Amino acid sequence: MSPGAVGGSTGGGAPRADTFPRLLMELAAQRPDDVAMQEKQYGIWQPITWAGYAERVSDTANGLAALGIERGEIVAVLGDNRPEWLIAELAAQSMGCAVVGIYPTSIGEELRHILTQARARVVVAEDQEQVDKLLRLLEDEAPAGSEPLLVERIVYYDPHGLEQYADTVLLEFTDLEAMGKERAAQQPTWFAEQVASGSADDIAVICTTSGTTSKPKLGELSHSNLLTMGRHLTQVDPITAKDRYVSFLPFAWIGEQMLAVACGLTNGVTISFPEDSSTQRSDLREIGPDVMFSPPRIWESMLSEVQVRIDEAGWLKRKVFGWGYDVGDRTAAMRVSGKKPGAGLALMHKLADVVATRPVRDQLGLARIKRGYTGGAPLGPDVFRFYHAIGVNLKQLYGQTEICGIAVVHRDDDIAFNTVGTPIPGTEMRITDDGEILLRSASVFRGYHRQPEETAATVDADGWLHTGDAGYLDESTGQLVVIDRQKDVLTAPDGTRYSSQFIENKLKFSPYVEESVVFAPGESAEDAGGMTALITLDPATVGSWAEHERLSYTTYTDLAAKPEVYDLIAEEATRANEDLPESIRVTRFVLLHKQLDPDDDEITRTRKVRRNVIADRYGDIIAALRRGDDQVSIRSRITYQDGTSTERELSLEIFDLTTYTIPEGRGRRPVWSGRR
Repeated sequence: MSPGAVGGSTGGGAPRADTFPRLLMELAAQRPDDVAMQEKQYGIWQPITWAGYAERVSDTANGLAALGIERGEIVAVLGDNRPEWLIAELAAQSMGCAVVGIYPTSIGEELRHILTQARARVVVAEDQEQVDKLLRLLEDEAPAGSEPLLVERIVYYDPHGLEQYADTVLLEFTDLEAMGKERAAQQPTWFAEQVASGSADDIAVICTTSGTTSKPKLGELSHSNLLTMGRHLTQVDPITAKDRYVSFLPFAWIGEQMLAVACGLTNGVTISFPEDSSTQRSDLREIGPDVMFSPPRIWESMLSEVQVRIDEAGWLKRKVFGWGYDVGDRTAAMRVSGKKPGAGLALMHKLADVVATRPVRDQLGLARIKRGYTGGAPLGPDVFRFYHAIGVNLKQLYGQTEICGIAVVHRDDDIAFNTVGTPIPGTEMRITDDGEILLRSASVFRGYHRQPEETAATVDADGWLHTGDAGYLDESTGQLVVIDRQKDVLTAPDGTRYSSQFIENKLKFSPYVEESVVFAPGESAEDAGGMTALITLDPATVGSWAEHERLSYTTYTDLAAKPEVYDLIAEEATRANEDLPESIRVTRFVLLHKQLDPDDDEITRTRKVRRNVIADRYGDIIAALRRGDDQVSIRSRITYQDGTSTERELSLEIFDLTTYTIPEGRGRRPVWSGRR
C-alpha cells in the first residue's frame, strides 16, 4: 500500500483526518503532485510534493522503528527549520510517538534537562554544530543526583563537516530513510496500520514553556488540542491552500507549531523554508507570504530597519514618506474601529500607498500580507499603529503553550492597540476577583510531562487553565488587556498598581533600546527611591545614529559608555516617562556594558527576560541605582573574536533623569524615524 492511500476511515468511507499523519495522508491522496514544502538551496527553490512528503514520512517512520523506537516514546528534534524537521515530526507521530522540539540555540544544562525529562533515545539534529553539542553532552558526566541521558542515536540531516566523524552513535538522515525503505519492503502494511491505529488524544508535540523563573516545563499537546485550535482560529481568520507561509521561527516554539503545522496541515498550505538566516529577509520578499506570525522582537526589528533606511534617505524621500504615513495613519485609525474613510481620504490613501507605504511593505516582504499576528509578549501600541499605518493588518494574539498558543485574538476592523482582542470560538475566559486570567477550551493541554503536581496546580478540576497572568476587560471595547504575570504586578506607595513589563515596553519602543529591565525602589533607608532601569542598546540603530553624528567607537561596550549615547537614551526615557503616572516614572538608568544573552541564561530563547537571573547577576548595579550613586564599578569578562578573553574592571555611569530636561525646541521623534 502506498503512503498516500493511508488514512483510515469512519463509516461511509470518509477520511478520519483527526491526527497530523492522517491529514498528511489525505492530502497526499487528494493532491499528490501539489507542492507541500519547498526549501531554498544554492538560490533555487527545491519543492517536495504531498506524495513525496508522505513517502519520506513513511520511510523515516520505518527507519525509527528499525532503530527500536516504539509507540509511546518521545523523539527529540534539535535544529533550524528544514523539511527534515517536519518529516521527523510526522514520522514519529505516525507510529504513535511524540516529538519534543529543542531550540537550536539551547546548550549545556538546558539541553540536558529537556533530553532527560523526555527520556529521548533518538535525537534528530541539524548539523555539525548541534551534533558537537550532543556528543559533548554524552561525554560529560551527569551532575550528581540527576538522571542519566538515554540518547542512543543522533540522526543528522546536514552532513557538511561531519564526513570524518566515526562515532557509532551518529547516523545520517538519508541512511535512516534508506533503512526505512528496506524495512517497508519487508513489512508493506506496517506503516498504514500504525497511522490507522493512532488516536486524536495521543500526544503529538511536547513544547517547552518559556522558563522565565525556572527550568522550562514540557507541555504535552495532543493532536486534538492542536487541530481544534487550528479550526477555531480559521473560523475567525480563514486560511486557504493558496495562502503562502514562510517558516523561519523555531518549531520548538508553540507559535510555529500552531500556524505552520496545525493550520498548515488542516488547510494544505505550502510551507517555504529560507536558505539560511542571512537570506531570510530576501526569501521572505521573494515568497511574499499571505500569513505571518512572529513575536514582538521580529516586528520591532523590522521597524528598526525601516527607521535606519529612512534616516539614510534624502530629505525629499523622508518628506514624501512622512506625508504618506500620516495619511495611512488617519485611514487606519478609522478602519480598525470599523469605520469607512471618506472619498477624499480614500483617494489620498491610494496615492500615498503607491508612492510611500507600499514600497516599504515590499522591502519588508509584506507586500501580499493578508494578516500578520504577534504574540508571546506585549507589542508597544506605537509599533502596532505603525504597521497599520503602512497597510499591514497586524493583530495581537494571546495564549500560552498550555492552550496551544492561542485563546484570544483581534478581529478585523475591531482592533485596539492596547488590547489583545476577544476569545476565539470554543474558548471561555473569566477574570478572577484578584485579576487572574482563566481560560477553558478543548485546546487546554494534557499536562506537564512527568510533573503531575504542577499540572494539578495549573488546571483545576473544572478544566480552567490558571494562566498566572493578570488582566482586565477594557470597558469601552470589551477586549482583554493583559497587564503582566500576576506575581509581577506591584503597587506603588501612592496606591498605583503597575507592571514592570509595561514600563519596560514603554522604554523599548525607542528604536535605540533593545532590552530594558525595570526595578522598583528598594526597602533600605539609604535608597533614593523611584523606579530604576538597566538598559541595553540596539547596536544597529545606535550604531547608525553614531555614524550620522560622526561619533567614533570600537566595541559595544565603548559605544554604551559614550556621554552622547547616554544623552540620546535620556531623551527617549524622558519621552516614555511623559505617558506614565509620576509615581512609576523611571528616575535613574544605566546602560549595561553588554547585551543580554540567552546563553548566559539572562533571557529565554524567545527573548523573555529572566528577572531573577538579572537581579542576582547585576545586584551591585541595581543596588547602586537604588542608592542614587553616580557610578558603579564592576568586573566583567570580555571575549574577543579570536576566542581569547580577559577580565576587566569597568566603571558604568548612572544617569539621573530627575535633573535632565529635553533641550528647548526639540520636537518629538516621529514613529518611523530614529532622528530627532
